[in-house]
Amino acid sequence: MKKITIFAGHYGSGKTNLAVNAALALKRRHDSVILCDMDIVNPYFRTKDSEAILSEAGVRLISPRFANSNVDLPYLPAEVAAIFGGNYVSVIDVGGDDSGAIALGQYADRIKAVGYDMLLVLNARRYLTLEPTEAVEIMHEIESASSLRFTGLINNTNLGHESTAETVTQARNYMEAVSKETGLPLVATSYREDLSPALTPQDGVAWPIKIYEKPGWALY
Repeated sequence: MKKITIFAGHYGSGKTNLAVNAALALKRRHDSVILCDMDIVNPYFRTKDSEAILSEAGVRLISPRFANSNVDLPYLPAEVAAIFGGNYVSVIDVGGDDSGAIALGQYADRIKAVGYDMLLVLNARRYLTLEPTEAVEIMHEIESASSLRFTGLINNTNLGHESTAETVTQARNYMEAVSKETGLPLVATSYREDLSPALTPQDGVAWPIKIYEKPGWALY
């Protein structure tokens, strides 16, 4: 594991839910874990919604000061600097597309200095990334805005609560095409944990996940 792991991708790709799952998993192996919410674009579904779960697990959450309030100002708190020091390992949830990646870009030099992985979260059933070429285009836009390069891909293809094992496996060719075009490896295939018995090792590194929803929503 690098000191910092970044989850980025298109709006609605599921990167926030993966970031929460990753932070909780890291806490089982590390004493000090930070989940940093750098999403200054989307006020609807964010790590703040899982604050109680994260706090109970001992994960430190850093998020925009007015997240989940009627005042959602586009700036990050000074305590973001904590991700670069001490014994912390950190997970960063980045706002969708290039607009959200601009916030990440202001920390690019420091992120490079401490070491990072930046993972492109892809949902092959999500509007505007239905074709591999669209996914690659969004990837380049995020890289340009953040001044950072992706190091791997995550297949998070799903249809929310209607997802089946076939929903995941049908994205194999899609992910292979993106990997071939970008030269990036498939780091993991994530899927709702109850689908595990129906999936096999050939789906990539298996990552069964829990779904953490905003109250009243059915998001993946």
